[in-house]
Amino acid sequence: MMYGYGIGWGWMMLMPLVWIVLLAVIVWAVVRLVQRPGDRTPPQRRETAQEILDRRFASGEIDADTYADARARMAGREPSPR
Repeated sequence: MMYGYGIGWGWMMLMPLVWIVLLAVIVWAVVRLVQRPGDRTPPQRRETAQEILDRRFASGEIDADTYADARARMAGREPSPR
C-alpha cells in the first residue's frame, strides 16, 4: 500500500522551486513599491543650445538679428555689425 503518497515525490521536488518563485515575486513587488515615482521614468534628453535657440526663434521670443548673432557666437564667429 502507498498510503496516499503517489504524487508526493513530484511535489517534494517542485516545492523548493515554488518557494523561490514566490520569494522572488515578493522581493520584486517590494522594490517596485519602494522606488520613487521619478525613478520609474526614463531620463529625458537635455536640449542643446542650438535647439533652445531654434525653439525661441520659432516661438517669436527673439528676433532674426538676435538669432543670427547668437548662432554666430555659438559657431565661434564674430557677429556681424548692425
